[in-house]
Amino acid sequence: MFRNILGSLLALAGAAAGVRSPFRPWYAGRHGSDIRVDDLFTGVGVTPHGAAPLDSLFLPMGFAALLTLLGVLTASRAAVALAGVLVLGITLLWTIRQARFAGSLTAGGNGLGTGVALAVLGGLLLFLGAHVLAVPRPHRAAQPVAPVAPYPPAEPEPQPGPRPLPPSLKAENGDSPDSSDGSSDGSSDGSGEQTPYGSYDKPGPYDPPAIPPPPPYRPAAPPPGP
Repeated sequence: MFRNILGSLLALAGAAAGVRSPFRPWYAGRHGSDIRVDDLFTGVGVTPHGAAPLDSLFLPMGFAALLTLLGVLTASRAAVALAGVLVLGITLLWTIRQARFAGSLTAGGNGLGTGVALAVLGGLLLFLGAHVLAVPRPHRAAQPVAPVAPYPPAEPEPQPGPRPLPPSLKAENGDSPDSSDGSSDGSSDGSGEQTPYGSYDKPGPYDPPAIPPPPPYRPAAPPPGP
């Protein structure tokens, strides 16, 4: 964010310097707005004829300012750099044409003026602003998330069967270890259902003591008569 702000300020300052330069003296007190832009692309070179503002060096400098504004709004380094190339290119081309027309170039007084310095400064600021501007990062498209397969239903856990009695408990209950039908699942031979703690017919070692049945009910004898 900071780089974008700083780069935009530098680019706008360079564009302002480029637009201001045609209205300053370029050579021998002659303003850039009085120099025909067509003279830069003809074999005659720079002529002393005057020019309208839209037919002078103001035209390429104004176009460079529009490119700079577009680059700042869209954060385009290429547009700002292209504006810098245009400003410096026009300035360099005019310098070559003016040197051919005058035979030599001098600075100050009857030589190069502040307009050329502003144009060069503006082009350099445009290049610096394009370098400082941050490159916009491309937005990555959101990748579709693969659907998650549902978990399979949980299988019911097998219920453990009755644990067989050890031979010592079988001996206490009166059963031999190898009696019944030879199976080790604790089942009896029909005299009663076998459980891990004994048979229903025979009390096991962990069964509570047997409670004797209550005595039979006998009605009370009537009291003797008088």
